[in-house]
Amino acid sequence: MPTRRDMLASTAGALSGAVVFGVPPLAEPEQQRSPAPPPQEPAIPADPTKAPGAPTSALGVRSPQVNPARTPTGAIAGSSLTPHQSLTGTITPADLHFERHHAGVPAIDAAKHELLIHGLVERTLAFSIADLKRFPRVTRTYFIECSGNGGGAFRRPRPEMTPQQIAGLASNTEWTGVPVRALFNEVGAHRDAAWVLAEGSDAAVLTRSIPMSKMLDDALVVWAQNGEPLRPAQGYPIRLLLPGWEGNASIKWLRRLELGTRPWMTREETSKYTDPLKDGTARQFSFEVDAKSIITAPVFPERITRGWHPISGVAWSGRGRVTRVEVSTNGGQSWSNAALLNPPTSKAFVRFEQMWEWTGDETVLLSRATDETGYVQPTRAALIEARGIGTSYHSNPIYGWKVATDGAVTFHGET
Repeated sequence: MPTRRDMLASTAGALSGAVVFGVPPLAEPEQQRSPAPPPQEPAIPADPTKAPGAPTSALGVRSPQVNPARTPTGAIAGSSLTPHQSLTGTITPADLHFERHHAGVPAIDAAKHELLIHGLVERTLAFSIADLKRFPRVTRTYFIECSGNGGGAFRRPRPEMTPQQIAGLASNTEWTGVPVRALFNEVGAHRDAAWVLAEGSDAAVLTRSIPMSKMLDDALVVWAQNGEPLRPAQGYPIRLLLPGWEGNASIKWLRRLELGTRPWMTREETSKYTDPLKDGTARQFSFEVDAKSIITAPVFPERITRGWHPISGVAWSGRGRVTRVEVSTNGGQSWSNAALLNPPTSKAFVRFEQMWEWTGDETVLLSRATDETGYVQPTRAALIEARGIGTSYHSNPIYGWKVATDGAVTFHGET
């Protein structure tokens, strides 16, 4: 068994992986600096069959005519949202997966980074990235959703909101890693271990207490996303992934798992990430994500014309598979089942679609999801009645889009 000195050395190795940003080098004097040339977009020929195309390149890029982007950007402690209105399938490209950081994205040397597992275990061990990759790996598709996703639209809905602003703190990607269960078997987790403290390597040293039951169920330590290594904003070199649970608990830049008998009551589960209710109490450890859906076309700021249009969107649930998505084209007076365009899987996005003929009348388009537990996505009024409006977390009301007689589409949040 490693000595305390060995354990501390391993911990120091994990800490040493985070590069501390120092003072940037002084810029060149203004008169010596050469202005950067403006970016040049390739000219589009009148007839592309009359000229050779571009050569091969090290990295593929999108067409200059296609410009999806996360927004807002530039915040060290803040969020950058997935542009759902620009996507058409269920897999979120890695470079468009939402971001939520508490102290910026750390620069970590993967060759030095380690995951320490200690506490109520038979053997305290520190795993390198290479060690983790020697375990049998699994690949699964799951969504991650920040518990604050949709909080602004729930509390203060505005007509000019887009799907990105309403639900952009949720993304769905393919993850590759090792089940936490396998790592706990390796260290010999004690039977009386009921909670696990997960800790990240960012400057916030973000920590969350996780029930042991979840860790032994479907929790993963992942190192790859959509077939490539994790990107730094998504936790490179490793992160914890808790399928179906609020994203804050899926600790990025994971460096430590400590097994114990009770939750640690960290800042992120006491003063933050609790749900104030209308009776003056608050929900705590409300991990699971409730079923929700959002129409991603047609949406603000589109203006549609009379005729047939596909109503398309995505739905998901932290409790398992989405089994049904209903669409209303008359403000909820009647509902019909939308087609599910991909086989629903547990805790992952499903794409839905329904064809609709617009005749020019003003109306409201709605969608609502039902998951395999029988839970049905509620209206905003029902959610306020049940919980009040004092929380920005775990909001999942039915979202709507108002279509005016001139075809202009705006967000309709008062459901």
